[in-house]
Amino acid sequence: MGYLLLAGAIAAEVCATTALKYTDGFSKLLPSLLTVLGYVVSFLLLAQTLRTVSVGTAYAIWSGAGTAVIATIGVFFLGEGMNAAKAAGIALIIVGVVVLNMGGAH
Repeated sequence: MGYLLLAGAIAAEVCATTALKYTDGFSKLLPSLLTVLGYVVSFLLLAQTLRTVSVGTAYAIWSGAGTAVIATIGVFFLGEGMNAAKAAGIALIIVGVVVLNMGGAH
C-alpha cells in the first residue's frame, strides 16, 4: 500500500510541476490553483507513505522519479531539447533510485 501511495504522490507532484510551467509567475489563476493543490496532495500522500516506507527510500523514489518524469515531459511535450548530458543525467537518477532500493534501505 505504501508504494501505491508513493505512486500517487509522484503523480500529483508531476502534475503540479507541469502546471507550474503555465502559472506565468503565479499570475494565472487556474494553473496556480492546480500547482498548489498538486503539491498539497503530493505531500499528504508522501506523508502517508512514510508510515510503511523508510524516509530515505521514499524520498529518493519520489524526487528521482518526479525529476526523471518532468525532464521527459519537458522534452516530449514542452519543446525542451535533449542531449547526451541530459539523457545521462536522467539515466543516472533512475539507476541511483534502483541501487538505493537494491541496497536494502529500511
